[in-house]
Amino acid sequence: MKADIHPAYEVIEVTCSCGNKFETRSNLCKALATDVCNECHPFYTGKQKTLDVGGRVDRFKTRFGAFGAKKVAE
Repeated sequence: MKADIHPAYEVIEVTCSCGNKFETRSNLCKALATDVCNECHPFYTGKQKTLDVGGRVDRFKTRFGAFGAKKVAE
């Protein structure tokens, strides 16, 4: 392998918009800002909601539910 062709891979500090800070490794070599992290993301905090706006699932099933049924020959 060639020597000295890889970029520097250093420890950087990542700051979330919620104020949480953590360290990771990156070749960016500068501080990084992010919008969500494991402390504020709804999936990790347990505050996740499944929204069925306007009954979209039911409406889909009524419109396309018959396509999956097999036709019976008379």
